[in-house]
Amino acid sequence: MEIQDTYYDKSEYVETASGNKVCRRTILCGSQNIVLQGKVIIQSEAIIRGDLANVKTGRYCIISREAVIRPPYKKFSKGVAFFPLSMGDHVFIGEKSVVCAAVIGNFVYIGKNCVIGRRCELKDGCVIEDNTVLAPETVVPPFTRYGGSPGVQVGTLPEVQPDIMVDYTRSYYQHFLTSRIPV
Repeated sequence: MEIQDTYYDKSEYVETASGNKVCRRTILCGSQNIVLQGKVIIQSEAIIRGDLANVKTGRYCIISREAVIRPPYKKFSKGVAFFPLSMGDHVFIGEKSVVCAAVIGNFVYIGKNCVIGRRCELKDGCVIEDNTVLAPETVVPPFTRYGGSPGVQVGTLPEVQPDIMVDYTRSYYQHFLTSRIPV
């Protein structure tokens, strides 16, 4: 599948030395606890809650518009505890998705309007279809496709899924270009 060029206003984004492109209209709470490994794109109006616990992404992660990334939590008799959220390399998170997972493996695709419940584990190479709701503590096995509400396994994926995601995220990054004409 061919990625179309996406143009953005250079004045709207901050580009770091490691190639991260972060929109100025992104809400980064507790930015000292957010680690972006490199070549990460965070689009406008996304929210990352580093004030609750550490959030770490791998390389070539795409966090789309209005997505919410927040660390998982657990309720105890004496209160609530938040735990770190770790995301692997080559992960795509679609528009308006809310992610409260404990671990997101490498080569994971999360579609638009998804809700990933607290402390979910998304193993390497899985796909979450658009509009899927995963119940808390769901473990999505490697190379599986989940869909629906509540999210259930709807298929399996080929062993080349990691290669597909590497190509997709690198291509997305390469086609995320500054506009020649002000937007």
